[in-house]
Amino acid sequence: MKYMLIGEETERLTFRKLEQRDFEEWTELFEEQNVAKFLGLDQSLNASGLCKAWYDKTTNRYANNLGGMNVLIDKKTNRFIGQCGLLVQTIDDEERLEVGYSILPKYWNQGYAFEAAFKCKNYAFENDFANSLVSVVHIENIGSEKVALKNGMTFEKKTEDVFNVFSISKTTWDKK
Repeated sequence: MKYMLIGEETERLTFRKLEQRDFEEWTELFEEQNVAKFLGLDQSLNASGLCKAWYDKTTNRYANNLGGMNVLIDKKTNRFIGQCGLLVQTIDDEERLEVGYSILPKYWNQGYAFEAAFKCKNYAFENDFANSLVSVVHIENIGSEKVALKNGMTFEKKTEDVFNVFSISKTTWDKK
């Protein structure tokens, strides 16, 4: 599966494919206020419904070679931390490769999102998957915006009135 980081590692994390056994633990993310809005999901669904929608979307990505989120496992504790991956997205009628990340709330502000996003960025450029990468962030999601900026991305544009697109080109990455 192109774009997947299955088996890759960072200092603290290992990457693997999302599995059905992860459902209950991942549902915790959708119990957090604003997560559905930030991820562009149907806010009328309950946490379990949102998680099912997430799984459906992820399964579709896997089946159609559109990238996907990898589960992040803490190497020391073997705990499920969140998800991060490379996603083929259509933004303003243009196909782009996104570095996406979502971390369980109990692990926020511990550097996991940046660590995983940094790995995804490098993996994409090292494997010549794209000449530029984006992260699409809801305008109210300051935490994810900080991760995109720390990952070397800069503001590119606003789309759909509620999402900011941050990007980095491979030529800029090569200089770092």
